[in-house]
Amino acid sequence: MSQKVPSISEAEWEVMNVLWQNSPQAASEVIASLQEKTDWKAKTVRTLLDRLVHKKVVGVNKDQRVYTFYPLYSQEDCQRAETESFVKRIYGGTVKSMLVQFIEEDSLSDKDIEELRSILDEKPNKREK
Repeated sequence: MSQKVPSISEAEWEVMNVLWQNSPQAASEVIASLQEKTDWKAKTVRTLLDRLVHKKVVGVNKDQRVYTFYPLYSQEDCQRAETESFVKRIYGGTVKSMLVQFIEEDSLSDKDIEELRSILDEKPNKREK
């Protein structure tokens, strides 16, 4: 999707994870799934669903007696947008500075570094095109 993915809150991510696992779902199904892992009231989940619909991240199928909700963006699209936003806010927009920090703080194991090295080796150089 080429359009900009709207920003979603941490709580809204929880709702999206339920919809990405299985959709379309009625609000009652989303509520039941979330109440298994949170102490959220039904009203809270309905508010989050309404917000996601308002932000145009979730669509509503109104054809049946019970409205069902479904994601309008893939999980990958939302993850990519969230990552770009994070890198821009925290690391001034450069992935390199983020990676340097992880490497310098020993947050990456030797195996992680080796995997990154092989990914970078396989990535085509944009200047060569």
